[in-house]
Amino acid sequence: MIPARYANLLFSFLLSGMMSLLITGLTVLRTQGLSAGLLEAWFWGWLNGWAVAFPLVLVLAPATRRVVRALTDAPV
Repeated sequence: MIPARYANLLFSFLLSGMMSLLITGLTVLRTQGLSAGLLEAWFWGWLNGWAVAFPLVLVLAPATRRVVRALTDAPV
């Protein structure tokens, strides 16, 4: 089991992976259509996208949490 202190890191890792997978899949499908190389293009697009998305989530999450706290009256 992963220690609780890594929960935010794991959350960012999984969320960025899933979001980049879905976005690149839709983008590749829209630009290439149902072609023979769709899955390979999707995989490489996703891998490149995730390499950017994960560090961005780590950097942007603290600022986003502050903005959410400022815009809401409930603690987050």
